[in-house]
Amino acid sequence: MRTVSENRCFGGVQGVYAHASEATGTEMTFGLFLPAEAADGPVPVLWYLSGLTCTHENAMVKAGAQGWAAEQGIALVFPDTSPRGADVADHEDYDLGQGAGFYVNATEKPWAPHFRMWDYVANDLPELLFAEFPLERERQAICGHSMGGHGALTLAMAHPGRFRSVSAFAPICNPTGSDWGRKQLRAYLGEDEGTWARHDASRVMEEKGFEGPVLVDQGADDQFLELLRPETLARAMATRRQEGAFRIRKGYDHSYFFVASFMEEHVNFHAEALWA
Repeated sequence: MRTVSENRCFGGVQGVYAHASEATGTEMTFGLFLPAEAADGPVPVLWYLSGLTCTHENAMVKAGAQGWAAEQGIALVFPDTSPRGADVADHEDYDLGQGAGFYVNATEKPWAPHFRMWDYVANDLPELLFAEFPLERERQAICGHSMGGHGALTLAMAHPGRFRSVSAFAPICNPTGSDWGRKQLRAYLGEDEGTWARHDASRVMEEKGFEGPVLVDQGADDQFLELLRPETLARAMATRRQEGAFRIRKGYDHSYFFVASFMEEHVNFHAEALWA
């Protein structure tokens, strides 16, 4: 691991680090905010997964999360959204290739050699973080926006006992139910639709749910509503009697202005679960 940068931030440190990833076979970059309390010992950690076209930097710079995390004494992790580099496959469409890893382990060419973002977020990066930084493995929560909301929800439900809470801003809720979502799943995972279901938050929610609280915020004026299919997740949460809240925010779109507007509420929501 190498340090790219470290800056004083709300009494703590906002760092950017790079490391060789076994999962992706590439160098990966991530952001990590450590509050002041980390100087005295391990602190709880909130993961933030970003959306399409993003790097580790988008939420780190635009979401305004560090101030709220500093108040609560919790760390923030900002992974990248895909492998990158000259030898990594890419695509002219924004929703495939670099910047669009979809938090799956690709099995199809040309993506399979490097696009293993599920393993990266679930295994590779956590092992590095808990070995190198003062973070509490027993106190983790996860959040995400858009594609990252899809990743946060599916990863949380797939790893019982790991995350105490999960939240999402405008998540991709039902990729198996739209032509657009099926495009990415087919490209990365192939024609066998049986392998797609574990990456569909609405289907997993209805089948198994999440053991802790869930918070979802969706902008009513989101320009991607037909692609996100939020009604499927709301229905699945109701069917499952899932603990949590699904909130429609009048007048808000899909941008980071929307995310930043409610980031304090999401950080506080997770802090309550992390410190319980």
